[in-house]
Amino acid sequence: MLDWNSTFHLFLRFTDYIMKLNKNILICFVLLIVVSALYRVVPSPGIRPWNFAPQIAMALFAGAVIKNRIWAFAVPIFSMFLSDLLYQVLYLNGLTDIPGFYVGQWQNYLLFGLMVTIGFFIKKIRFLNVFIASLAAPTVFFLLSNFVVWAGWQGTRGLNRPKTFEGLLMCYADAIPFYGNSVLACVFFSAVLFGSYVLIRRRQEQIGVA
Repeated sequence: MLDWNSTFHLFLRFTDYIMKLNKNILICFVLLIVVSALYRVVPSPGIRPWNFAPQIAMALFAGAVIKNRIWAFAVPIFSMFLSDLLYQVLYLNGLTDIPGFYVGQWQNYLLFGLMVTIGFFIKKIRFLNVFIASLAAPTVFFLLSNFVVWAGWQGTRGLNRPKTFEGLLMCYADAIPFYGNSVLACVFFSAVLFGSYVLIRRRQEQIGVA
């Protein structure tokens, strides 16, 4: 049985540790938590389209902003875990029909972690660099995640598609309607995250000069 008291104290200790990190990691962590929380409260598919999610943009942002590679992977993954944990609580209390945790979810965490490496290529935070990465990352994720579905590694049995090259193409075709929303979401949330980060850093520099 889960000891919520111990879990809460562990969370407080982790939060205290986060507060002692450098400002760059702290800003990134807070932004990712806020974006995750806001995303979760928007009902789907009523208002939020399927696959319109911030996770890929979060991974890009962490890879581009956090210079410490270990934290670059850890921060977006942990922020996703907190978001999923809160969603699981809502699910257990009957406030949503979608669980926060599900079979094969660890593979999605792994794929989102891989998206962080694309963020490493954003050497300077400029519009064109972020925009190109926002197109490339969901495309790579689309190819990898649907290969996983076709292979049946998430318990989907490939949606009954044959284990042939033609079957793989059929699986990709099945997911094309979701791909567009994934790209739009990555572009949108990248603009929110990178834009917020730039504004915060400029504000800090102004305060420092003053």
